[in-house]
Amino acid sequence: MRLAIFLATTALCLPAMAQDTTPPNVNTAATGTKGSVAQMALAYDLYALGLARKDALTVLTAAKLAAGVEVKPVEQKKTTTGTGIADQQDAAPAPEVPAPEAPAPEAPAPDAATMMATARMLAGEDELLAGLIDDAELETPRDRLSGATATHSRLAAGQTDTWEVPFYADGTAEIAVLGDGDANLDMLVTDENGNTICYDVSWSDTIYCDFIPARNGYFTVTVQNNGQRPNSYSLMTN
Repeated sequence: MRLAIFLATTALCLPAMAQDTTPPNVNTAATGTKGSVAQMALAYDLYALGLARKDALTVLTAAKLAAGVEVKPVEQKKTTTGTGIADQQDAAPAPEVPAPEAPAPEAPAPDAATMMATARMLAGEDELLAGLIDDAELETPRDRLSGATATHSRLAAGQTDTWEVPFYADGTAEIAVLGDGDANLDMLVTDENGNTICYDVSWSDTIYCDFIPARNGYFTVTVQNNGQRPNSYSLMTN
């Protein structure tokens, strides 16, 4: 899993953030525990790897990880800026992932059931793999992780989404950007004073960041589409 660079001091592509002399809102002495958001980010990474390698077992592993997380759709405060590149077309339409309690907007990546179906397709006539998939579909996930929330967005190439997300002091804060694979996404997380907390400009649209706030506060999450196509992504937090 690609991890966002922690407490980076520069931002090469993302908009520059003004900073003051207030220390970053991070408790660097505390030790946190990765949770539901980290597990979903790992599932997305494994799913992409399994598709690239046409490996049914890797996709099945991703499906089992995704099935072990309960994700709740929520609304988050967001603004979108920038002029999108004209005549953009998605490489492929993003599948819809229905929420159990309320209709969900377009989601960028498949849910556990769709991952299972993909694993079955990749398994072909391999009876051993088919049996493993049958068993996995019949399993009821134990100790299913809760606390993950997701907000979906579609970001045109050349545009930037800015989110305001609250986190509480002394608890592990998790943020993930999980895209549809159509374009590179970059992410910058800053505190209420503009201090950089996490920063990632890797050639990926799956990004994960975790930290422990020193005090209650709102954090700004900036997501920028530096590709040539739109990207439908989920902003996932705990």
